[in-house]
Amino acid sequence: MAQFQNDKEAADSLTRAYQQLRQEIGKVIVGQDEVVRLVLTAVFAQGHCLLVGVPGLAKTLLIQTIADSLDLSFNRIQFTPDLMPSDIVGSETLTQQRDFQFVKGPIFSNIILADEINRTPPKTQAALLESMQEYAVTVAGQRYPLARPFFVLATQNPIEQEGTYPLPEAQLDRFMFNIELGYPSYQE
Repeated sequence: MAQFQNDKEAADSLTRAYQQLRQEIGKVIVGQDEVVRLVLTAVFAQGHCLLVGVPGLAKTLLIQTIADSLDLSFNRIQFTPDLMPSDIVGSETLTQQRDFQFVKGPIFSNIILADEINRTPPKTQAALLESMQEYAVTVAGQRYPLARPFFVLATQNPIEQEGTYPLPEAQLDRFMFNIELGYPSYQE
């Protein structure tokens, strides 16, 4: 951990690191400057983001690039109608010694892309949202802490609403930002 002489020195160091990170992301992501700014703000503030946009706008590439740039672990979870909570958090399995052993799910990463979160039933949504709030998951009465930092970027497609499970207002409140993602401009 770096030691600083005063607050100004610490703020200057953070500004330099932020600008360097923006440059790295800019090598991969074209345009979307405001989206990148908001997502990075949420990452640094230990919040979570909901990105609302049609497929093909580099949401997965953006979050993968941020994870790579920060040297953090990354997992993508594709939310589908048949996804179960145990598919996200993990489950206990019976070993050959007839003991139960916890097998971690994909939620045990620093950065999670919850792709099309509104495509899965509320029970499965709740498993993700619990981890966002508690920074831990509970399986078979046992609590397992998640690695820190922990950041969730969830996506929704605003066009296709058939067969979806909209997030209730209380669950939307778990996200620091609800970001509307549009197409890049012609100049970008």
